[in-house]
Amino acid sequence: MLTLTLYYDGNCALCRAQMARLRQLDTACRLGFSDIAAPDFFPEALGVSKEALGTEIHALTADGRLMVGLDSIIAAYTAVGRGWLVAPLRIGVLRPLFVAMYRGLARHRYRLSRCADGVCKFGGRP
Repeated sequence: MLTLTLYYDGNCALCRAQMARLRQLDTACRLGFSDIAAPDFFPEALGVSKEALGTEIHALTADGRLMVGLDSIIAAYTAVGRGWLVAPLRIGVLRPLFVAMYRGLARHRYRLSRCADGVCKFGGRP
């Protein structure tokens, strides 16, 4: 049963790698994946702009709640039975640090994954 749909940037090599890892771990098919960079993706149904979706990963729960950033990652790993991998992200006193680190990573993801302007230099999208 699908419990969470992840909205990720398919132009980002880091993002694609993370989604591939989650797909591999998702043996019970609880996750859905939606590439916001795909030409046939339209964000209107979510009530969020494409720009906002491109800022941080988003996830939509089966009951219609929209999650952003670390909460999306925590929910995804929990859904595939690997919540323990992201348990430190839940520690209240450390959370602001992890949020800041994630936002920095998200902001610089193209540079970190050797991509520029949303297009990877080492072969583009798969």
